[in-house]
Amino acid sequence: MSLLGTEAPDFTLERTAGDEVTLSETLESGPTVVLVNRGHWCSFCAEQLQTFDEVAYDLWFNDGVDVLPVVTSDVGDLTEMRDRFDLDFQLAADPDGAVADQYSGTEETSHGVTGVAGTYVIDEDGVVQYEQVADHPADRTYGNWVRYFIRNDYEDIFA
Repeated sequence: MSLLGTEAPDFTLERTAGDEVTLSETLESGPTVVLVNRGHWCSFCAEQLQTFDEVAYDLWFNDGVDVLPVVTSDVGDLTEMRDRFDLDFQLAADPDGAVADQYSGTEETSHGVTGVAGTYVIDEDGVVQYEQVADHPADRTYGNWVRYFIRNDYEDIFA
């Protein structure tokens, strides 16, 4: 099921900073990028998160865009992941996959239930303007591409 062009499902999750984040609250200040990631153990997830970490401050400062990484792991494992990869932004814990299931879906793996990797650009009205769901764990959209997409009024200038 595609979410493109529809209202993004709202959620509240615990973050590695020890607080909670709610999607609808981030949208009050501008667009939000939701990244669904498989787990703290996933090297492809770490690579994608690093590309978004590099552009997250620029997107927030210049465009009012929040980047909200949702990972199907518990907050303790995510804190270790954040620190190991020296990420500046906070990761949101979705250990049972409830949020991932509303977005890109979940699957049973040797690590338990994991989210299917997905990238969503949600405009300030809560409408999904971009959706990419991975066909393979390495199939990812990277941060700089999303920055161009947002700055070009939600158009893929590379198409």
